Amino acid sequence: MIHFVGAGSGAPDLITLRGKKFLEQADVIIYAGSLVNPQLLDYKKEGCEVYNSATMTLEEVIEVMKKTEEKGLMTVRLHTGDPCIYGAIREQMDELDKLGYKYDTTPGVSAFCGAASALNLEYTLPDVSQSVIITRMAGRTPVPEKESIRSFAAHQASMVVFLSTGLLEDLSKELIAGGYSADTPAAIVYKATWDDEKKFVCTVGTLAETAKENNITKTALMLIGDAVTHSSYNRSELYNPAFTTEFREATK
Repeated sequence: MIHFVGAGSGAPDLITLRGKKFLEQADVIIYAGSLVNPQLLDYKKEGCEVYNSATMTLEEVIEVMKKTEEKGLMTVRLHTGDPCIYGAIREQMDELDKLGYKYDTTPGVSAFCGAASALNLEYTLPDVSQSVIITRMAGRTPVPEKESIRSFAAHQASMVVFLSTGLLEDLSKELIAGGYSADTPAAIVYKATWDDEKKFVCTVGTLAETAKENNITKTALMLIGDAVTHSSYNRSELYNPAFTTEFREATK
């Protein structure tokens, strides 16, 4: 059996109980070494083989899984955050389907959740934003034209930008061209939930400057929108005494 497991956003105790159990049982672990906290490997059992996929191709990863399956053993494919976001898991699963191998997925705490926790932030504040856009800048890996940062910026929703720390000047330009003002609140969260986590609140117009001043060049998320500073919002109707719900009557 092959288990795709979300490692969580960084801290080793943020992996799910199910994910930890699979790590403890695995005969082979293939982990995304460029982003997964290596402390998670402390959960492995004695004799477990470990492969760092940062140095491997898709074909090499599948070959390890194939050899493990032929021996009747268990593989854990350990991905950063939640595998469903920028995890490149579909291409692996398609190859496993061709081979007739069984697999499943254990979700993890995504880095966008870890970044919010670093700032004690709620992305979906009433009358501020009720949507979260998760995206990235186009770089060496292209982004569909219909999903440009500029087009998403027109919605003025909360936005989380992955994989773009080296493109912050262009990110600011695209955000402003799309509709955010230069003084729209923003934040940079470096290695959210890791021991060396860093966080900086700034503005859309000062993203590149903030990163440069603090030597942030990679492994960071950019959070965009008025929810970052939560300076003006309406309280939730769910807990409003004047609002009736399925579970309680209004009292005012």
